[in-house]
Amino acid sequence: MDPTPLARTVLDRLGAVFGTAADAAQAGPMRAYMRDQFAFLGIPTPQRRTLSREVLAGLPRPGEDDLRATALACWELSEREYQYFACDWLIRHAGACSPAFLDTARALITTKSWWDTVDALAAHLVGAIVARYPEASATMDAWVRDENLWLARTAILHQLRYRERTDAERLFRYCLARAAHGDFFIRKAIGWALREYARIDPDRVRAFVRAHERVLSPLSVREALKHI
Repeated sequence: MDPTPLARTVLDRLGAVFGTAADAAQAGPMRAYMRDQFAFLGIPTPQRRTLSREVLAGLPRPGEDDLRATALACWELSEREYQYFACDWLIRHAGACSPAFLDTARALITTKSWWDTVDALAAHLVGAIVARYPEASATMDAWVRDENLWLARTAILHQLRYRERTDAERLFRYCLARAAHGDFFIRKAIGWALREYARIDPDRVRAFVRAHERVLSPLSVREALKHI
């Protein structure tokens, strides 16, 4: 999609500010940490967030179209810091996003996919949208069964910050739906989601794990019960 005027301004500033701060000596280790999947400019997180404030200084609050255009454009850029910038801006303005934005979130989650962006979008953007628009839970019901493991992981993790508002039945249903999945990232997500809910209702999580220990992976069980 064509950038909105605000998105164009953000992208122009972003390229100038981040490009000037690139550090090849830092980029190599950062790339290695992410298993050489992405190029990096070499901007550490604290500095990147300071520079992001510089990029956004004096600009108006974005609307949904501004966020969409900026995020999609950032995902087209090679260096990972641009995707991090987009994630931070989306999370900051998640309240501006309607359920229609889940189509954009899906594109971001299934492109250049890795835990660093997916988990942030799951817990802080997708989760925020579903919390505000409960009807969007139907999309999570579809995602948890999707063949794309990152969509399934997102569905499992989207309630991560809900605490007392967690729909426990939905959480348990999602965990069972993907309990047999062989991928580490799904098994870890199941355990992580259960562990977070155990902070609210440890007895219920313990009972769920005991009832389904034969179908849950050892990793999921270990993660779920880690702090109980």
